[in-house]
Amino acid sequence: MTTLSIKDVPDDWAERLRQRAARNHRSLQGELMAIIEQAIQPLQPAPAPASPPEVTGVGWGGRPILRRGSKTIEQIAAEHRARFPEPIRGGPRTVDIIRADRDSR
Repeated sequence: MTTLSIKDVPDDWAERLRQRAARNHRSLQGELMAIIEQAIQPLQPAPAPASPPEVTGVGWGGRPILRRGSKTIEQIAAEHRARFPEPIRGGPRTVDIIRADRDSR
């Protein structure tokens, strides 16, 4: 495998890359590999024009369940990361929610 090296990276950029790697639970090396991998992927074709929603079933109260197109998991993950770039802090811990539910029985 080839080794790449980038010299004179500004300290601010390096710190932001370290923070991004930590948010994505990766090492700095893993984060840089993910960025490069994404950069070399072929461009995705433009999405087709939106089609009318398709009824896929019936939900609560007889309301139709509509399908309005489709997305890949990568698209959904990118949208989620754009909406929530930082982890949510201060919410209840999962273990506390489960214990409260068990104790309520």
